[in-house]
This record gives sequence, C-alpha cells and structure tokens, in this order.
Amino acid sequence: MEPEIRIRIADELLMFLPATRRRAACRVAYDGTSTLGHLVESLGVPLPEVGPMTVGGERVAPSARPDVGAEVLVEAVPRPQPVPLEPGQAAPPFLLDVHLGTLARRMRLLGLDTAYHNDMDDPALVVQANEERRVLLTQDRGLLRRRALWFGAYVRGSRPDDQLRDLLERFAPVLAPWTRCTACNGPLAEVDKRDVERDLEAGTRRSYDVYGRCVDCGQVYWRGAHGGHLEEIVREALRVVADVRPTDNGTTGTGAAPANVSE
Repeated sequence: MEPEIRIRIADELLMFLPATRRRAACRVAYDGTSTLGHLVESLGVPLPEVGPMTVGGERVAPSARPDVGAEVLVEAVPRPQPVPLEPGQAAPPFLLDVHLGTLARRMRLLGLDTAYHNDMDDPALVVQANEERRVLLTQDRGLLRRRALWFGAYVRGSRPDDQLRDLLERFAPVLAPWTRCTACNGPLAEVDKRDVERDLEAGTRRSYDVYGRCVDCGQVYWRGAHGGHLEEIVREALRVVADVRPTDNGTTGTGAAPANVSE
C-alpha cells in the first residue's frame, strides 16, 4: 500500500473540501517529505483558515513533517481571532477584494478602517495588505493561499448581513459607528449647516439641521430617510460584538456625525 497519513478536518472547515471528499476523516498519500501545511492546502483548506494542528495529541506547526501513518487533527481558527495591532490602534484595519463592496460600506458605517478597490488585482491586494498591515478579507481561496500574504481571512456567506456577522464574530473589533465616510473611508466631522447649505437640495435644507462631512473627500452626510435601516445595522453589529466580547460593549462611542449613506 502507498504510504499515507490520516487527517481529521474540523466541521467548520469541511466547506473548503471538494464535494466528493467532504468528510471529516481523510486518508492522504504521503511521501514523507511534504509539510503538514502543504498537505492541508492540497485538500482545499487555505492555511489562514486553519487553527491549531496536532499530531498524536501534540501541537505542531504547519512546517511539521509527520511520520507515515500519523493521525492529524486540523482545527479551525479560534473565534474571536486576535490580530496584531500597531500602537494606537483600537481595531485592525481591513482590505477587501473587489467582490465585497457592500460589506466594505457596512464596515465603514461601523467605523472600521476599511480599504476597498473595485479594480485591484490579487498581487496588488497582497502588496497593500502587507505594506499597511491590513487584514485581507476575500472569498477567493486562491488569494488566501498566496505565501506572501501576512494575514487574510475567508468571508463566509453570500448575503451582506451574513458576511458582516461572520466578520464581527471572527474578529470582534472595537466599533465606532458613524465616524467614517462610507464612500472613501475618511473620517467624518460635524459641520455647521450654514457651511454646507450650498451643497444641499432645498428639501434637504428644510428637513434636516444636523450634518457631517468627510474630512478627506468632502462628502456631506445627514440622517436621511433610510437612517432607520442603517441604525438597525449598527444596533445589530454592536449586539453581535457584545456577545463575542462579554467584558465590554465593543464600541468606542457612537460618534457625532449623522449619515445619509446607502449600504
């Protein structure tokens, strides 16, 4: 018989396996020289999604080379997952790939530093993520397999609601709602109505008195007709983070700037 090892995959990771091999225990042909990380990725599981790995009950690194016949357990990344922060950061900055535009706007609504481009290719995304120490969020498994990427995560779900919940449950970031521009990611500041009147439609001037403006791009914001929907997104996000981080409410404050954004 060909030499092999037995790899047991956590249920949370089975989604990455081909349908024909989607079972917890896999027998994998083993040449005795491949690393455990290489073997796991050959099954379809990106390493950024892999948590603790053990061989015979002992914790090992992805670079380990198990003995032929070894029993390997591969667990999912624990939640919430810690991310190295730079001095002064309350939450990690993020970078989203081209397919996650709606999620990017919702993350900015919550005050998360979220870079997003609708025209950036994979190599450029990795360069920006590494240079700015941003967590790269994607649904592209191949992108997560790039060895140069310092930190990435697969976003679960096809609906923005599900994607946002997955992000919040995975990282439990500190939130600062209503403090970022959903268009460009810049900071929002309160602004006197008289300073923005020339930029407003007559109906808006009559209906609203509280405004904010992006410091970077100049976009003006107010609590528009769909503000109630956005407030519900914020309330639910704060609740999710509070459930994951029971010792605090997961927020640095609700901010002063209103929003007329589309999500």
